[in-house]
Amino acid sequence: RFLRNSHNPKPGITPTHWFKGSGMVHGIRLRNGQAQWYRNRWVHTPALDGAPYMTEHGPDLTASAAGTHIIEHAGRLLALCEANLPFELTPELDTIGAHDFNGKLRTAMTAHPKEDPITGELHFFGSSPFPPYLTYHVADATGTLVHTAEVPSATGALKHDFALTRRHIVFIEGNVTFDPTEHSGIPYGWNDQQPSRIGVMPRGTDGHHHIRWYSIEPGNMLHVSNAYEDGQGRIVLEGPTVDREGFHLSWNWWTGAPGRGSEPVSRSYTRRWTIDLHAHTVDERIIDDLPVEFPTLNEDYLGTENRYQYAIAFPDEHGHGSYGLVKYDRTTGARRIHHTGDARLPSEAVYVPAH
Repeated sequence: RFLRNSHNPKPGITPTHWFKGSGMVHGIRLRNGQAQWYRNRWVHTPALDGAPYMTEHGPDLTASAAGTHIIEHAGRLLALCEANLPFELTPELDTIGAHDFNGKLRTAMTAHPKEDPITGELHFFGSSPFPPYLTYHVADATGTLVHTAEVPSATGALKHDFALTRRHIVFIEGNVTFDPTEHSGIPYGWNDQQPSRIGVMPRGTDGHHHIRWYSIEPGNMLHVSNAYEDGQGRIVLEGPTVDREGFHLSWNWWTGAPGRGSEPVSRSYTRRWTIDLHAHTVDERIIDDLPVEFPTLNEDYLGTENRYQYAIAFPDEHGHGSYGLVKYDRTTGARRIHHTGDARLPSEAVYVPAH
């Protein structure tokens, strides 16, 4: 089955922000070269019926849009939105309800958890603009939550994604943080006073006591391509990032601000950080200036060095270029683009082995 999740507003509702629609999961069952069924279902959360996220008792973690991502782990389908609990669906895409790991999960869950391809563990976090800012979780291969820890010294910076290597957890804090004056529907904005940095934490139950933060150039990353330890023990982290102007360009698109143009454009360029844990240094460079977002890879290589990775190409801020699927060869440096044509913006690529 191929499943995708996205924000689809109910009839008569016009959200103030691209991320404020209601989660709708689309599915196609494929067998022997044929599509056997297609269906689409809203994720039936309290928010679908208008329940507010904030109540007099604090945030309601079940009042979720549940529209950012969908994963399968330990036999469960989970629709995700980073401000809330995950919602479990049946194989037919009907909603079962909020999944809190038998009462053990008491924070929100990132929309981008990482499943270790060797152990089957699911690593994820809960991020909040208020203390505790960052809580790290691990569920084992059976879907049982086995570890939870607050990460000290984190800030309220937006943390949408993170990275998993064989030996470390890597968090990224950029220049986007909570902004109560932002009324588009998502209360975040660019903040020059927010330090931009990378946090490296050893895996294990006491890893949060040993996290170290490394300052990097101002910017913001939404999605990680991959991270791994190289032959010298350094951590290599890659992903698309934006500067201040690039962030505002994207924000204007997401909110439908006047003057943004009729089509989405980007100034998100792929960056690589090489972190030397012994010298306490970071080498940082732009490795590709093609405007891209939504990076993916063959997840069998998650956390280890990968040769190939994929992303979605966008026109730049001047309207040059086109939408398409990009394939990178990190060994040769080659870049191939499958152009999708006018007015066709693909979702992020999902790797499927040729056989």
